[in-house]
Amino acid sequence: MSSENERSADPGDGAPEQLALIRETVRRAKVPRAKPRTWRGAALAKELPVARVLVNKGVLHLDQYFDYAVPEELDAEARPGVRVRVRFGAGGRNVRGGRREGGGLIDGFLIERLAESDYPGALAALASVVSTEPVLGPELLALARAVADRYAGSLADVLQLAVPPRNGRAESRPSPEPLPPPPAPSAGSWERYAQGPAFLRALAEGGAPRAVWTALPGPHWPEEIARAMAATLASGRGALVVVPDGRTASRVDAALTALLGPGRHALLTADSGPEKRYREWLAVRRGSVRAVVGTRAAMFAPVAELGLVAVWDDGDASHSDDNAPFPHVREVLELRAVHGRCAFLLGGTSCTVEAAQLVESGWALPLRADREQLRTAAPLVRTVGDGELARDGAARAARLPSLAWQTVRDGLRSGPVLVQVPRRGYAPRLACERCREPARCRHCAGPLEAPDQQALDCAWCGRAETSWHCAACGSSRLRAQIVGARRTAEELGRAFPAVPVRTSGRDHILDSVPDAPALVVSTPGAEPVAEGGYAAALLLDGWAMVGRPDLRAGEEALRRWTAAASLVRGQPEGGTVVVVAEPTLRPVQALVRWDPVGHARRELAERAELGFPPVSRMASVTGTPEALAAFLAAAELPPEAEVLGPVPVPVTGPGRPRRPGDAPHGESWERALLRVPPGSGAALAAALKAAQAARMARGSGEQVRIRVDPPDIG
Repeated sequence: MSSENERSADPGDGAPEQLALIRETVRRAKVPRAKPRTWRGAALAKELPVARVLVNKGVLHLDQYFDYAVPEELDAEARPGVRVRVRFGAGGRNVRGGRREGGGLIDGFLIERLAESDYPGALAALASVVSTEPVLGPELLALARAVADRYAGSLADVLQLAVPPRNGRAESRPSPEPLPPPPAPSAGSWERYAQGPAFLRALAEGGAPRAVWTALPGPHWPEEIARAMAATLASGRGALVVVPDGRTASRVDAALTALLGPGRHALLTADSGPEKRYREWLAVRRGSVRAVVGTRAAMFAPVAELGLVAVWDDGDASHSDDNAPFPHVREVLELRAVHGRCAFLLGGTSCTVEAAQLVESGWALPLRADREQLRTAAPLVRTVGDGELARDGAARAARLPSLAWQTVRDGLRSGPVLVQVPRRGYAPRLACERCREPARCRHCAGPLEAPDQQALDCAWCGRAETSWHCAACGSSRLRAQIVGARRTAEELGRAFPAVPVRTSGRDHILDSVPDAPALVVSTPGAEPVAEGGYAAALLLDGWAMVGRPDLRAGEEALRRWTAAASLVRGQPEGGTVVVVAEPTLRPVQALVRWDPVGHARRELAERAELGFPPVSRMASVTGTPEALAAFLAAAELPPEAEVLGPVPVPVTGPGRPRRPGDAPHGESWERALLRVPPGSGAALAAALKAAQAARMARGSGEQVRIRVDPPDIG
């Protein structure tokens, strides 16, 4: 025995050998140790040892719950609604110590605890509880399931949209104590609407009225939304309002704070950042606040004792999610109003066809002002059509008609003037001056443009065009189809050199402008709010907005116009709006009369006659020709379903941004529209979901893209 291994008389000298002996004793012991990854041999929870889990797998053929064993050490933490991690995909052959092992770690939600499982084989154990915060309640789970079924999607995909990502720092902080209900507010500017005070009283008394609200133009609508929320809070219930963007949310947030003070509501927008947004969401989930103002994802906010759901400007494209299963805020809030038996308010300065259908069907009642109130609040609307443009020398030289120049000149004497341009940037797309046929490249049929205002180039292939002639009428003269915001700003700056010119568009959006003479050139949806209102507004290239090849072109043009014109002072204060579009067009007439409801009702009647949405339910299926044909052949569609198409999907040009749903560059996709009569929408969604799930389970090549109620059907 070497001297190093000789025992010492000092007890401390034998410590390393004693530790080794202890380790060996523990290794040979028959008592199993719990292993965090598999919990092999670990004792199970004495009560309710089975956890039913929704794994975070968005594929349709896995849209179900899976059972897992609950180790005794996780018994207290594994409560319904918490986030967990489990092993998934191991199969049934790798079983040791009564536990299924293997598979990859994946996140999920614990749905419920059970005494026993209906699965006959061995169960894998919960790997861990990510957080003890219960983030998925029964109401939110039921709503997510209803949304998934309506849009032929998976529950996991909906919960990805409904539950924000976890933030440990925000989760560790306690939420404030809830405040007592505020007193019922006065009617305020709701007095301008015939049924406005009665609507607020019904909310304050705990009722559940449903209304489609056509708001008067002007700056009062944020305060009116705040009063509706305050009336709901006064009844001891919660309120939820969803708006299109962060700028609009800030206006409602400021109005609600001014009415009720801070601490009574949460603001849920992407601009807040992940930590602050999750902290606000947790305050709602814990019941600290019962009022929520937010953008699209806030439609799933878990407001306690929900009494009112409201959506502002439901025709805005921001309300339609670009992630599967593509839910729309309006439809989700309708589901919440029905399932939760709460009040519903759909508001806007315009009126969509879907809103008109809610009124026509009797599901909601109209809430609007009389003509006298409208004449006081709305500006004077004037039009400039093709005839005036042809006779106007100033319009031929500088694109803006004389009436527009005069309106700008008069408006600048008392305040800012808004100029709405249908596109941003500088390089204009070109069209034939005589027949307005778009100018296209002879080689690839791409649109021609003049980036340097001299040479013609193709926007797709880049080839120069030196001798263009219109294929429709033979003319060789071109005109700007839609002049960009920057070029318009330069033209106006040269015409009014002493007046500041400001632009607002996608890259740089202004929130507000002061009440001082200035020209504000903006793209639709980016118009800043002017303090005291704009003195005048120009709505340029209206024909380009109305002439888009889309079923909603007229409705969307009118919505954009009314949103911009609502920022202008009322006619008694001298507010004037000039729209450059043919006066005989239906949306232009509706703007002149300020009658968006009448326009929506006529559109609804025409769509009912033709069988178009929203009278019918429709879904689009897009994919490669082979995948689309195989899908349609395998899908067991309802007998009354009508298949329209398939037709080729427009190919995205090289170098151009690819929107969600567009075909990848270089691939040719096709699209088929599936139409069913009212009452068959659920059957259509179920058939599409089953067919897609079957293809995924078999691994049948490329998958197709399904979208129920597509916003754009051409």
